[in-house]
Amino acid sequence: MSSAAPAPSPRPAIGLVIVALAFFAALDTATKMVSTLAPMIMAVWFRYMFQAVSTSVALLPRQGRALLRTRHPWLQALRGAMLVGCSAFAFLSVKHMQVGEFTAIVMLTPLLITLLAAHSLGERISAWRWGLVFGGFAGALIIVRPGSEMLGVAALYPLGLVATNAAFQILTARLTRTDSAGTMHFYTGWVGTIACGLFLPWHWQALSLQAWLLLCLTGLLASAGHLLLIQGYRRAPAGTLTPFLYFQIAFATLAGWLVFQHAPDAATWLGMLIIAVCGVGGTFLSSRESGPSEEKNTAQP
Repeated sequence: MSSAAPAPSPRPAIGLVIVALAFFAALDTATKMVSTLAPMIMAVWFRYMFQAVSTSVALLPRQGRALLRTRHPWLQALRGAMLVGCSAFAFLSVKHMQVGEFTAIVMLTPLLITLLAAHSLGERISAWRWGLVFGGFAGALIIVRPGSEMLGVAALYPLGLVATNAAFQILTARLTRTDSAGTMHFYTGWVGTIACGLFLPWHWQALSLQAWLLLCLTGLLASAGHLLLIQGYRRAPAGTLTPFLYFQIAFATLAGWLVFQHAPDAATWLGMLIIAVCGVGGTFLSSRESGPSEEKNTAQP
């Protein structure tokens, strides 16, 4: 009687996700620097053009038409559009707030995904999970409180990112069941390039060498980070990996301190801590209540 093969270790997947999060923190830092040097449309267009061209050059010669095959072309287009929205909201957010605080608010996404997934499946949401969701949003309100650096409509930008990011993640979770990581990366890059390219003639301007170098860096960091994240979620379930997403808050806060000499005040630290605790607690409760077969993907924009 043969024994069952041992389950693969999640450590390689965790390592991939943590490296991806470091890339994303660096991406947000570079984006904040670009936001003072280039128009938003140019910056977002270049980020997707870089991804589209690099993916095509790297994968088309090896995979050919197989790279283009997808069972859900409209979902691929919608996923690409959602990620463009994420990028636009991220650009506007980091232009008006510090990277660490911005990242903490974005970490509300897994909590929102839990609610959306439960609603789409008709599941009952326990009082504990409702409490964690409201706790997470309370943490966000502490960060954008009156007297903080976030004023007026700018405070809505990171919350808009949370909403579009949640939709993006749900589409990602569905498409990873049928399409390869390369195919998803290919379509996301070209959808973003074409969508932003439609507006480019009205926003193009001459840029400095520093701006172009930073744009190249954002394209490289975004492409590498997303590819690593997709590979990580192919190797381990979301319930195992989601708690490690909150490492990005630490990476982003460290980057903000090193590059911009900014350290959050005590109230902001409290808000960031509340979001992280509620997010990890929400992941734990979701995995216990739903079981491993219904875990959802939670990648980052």
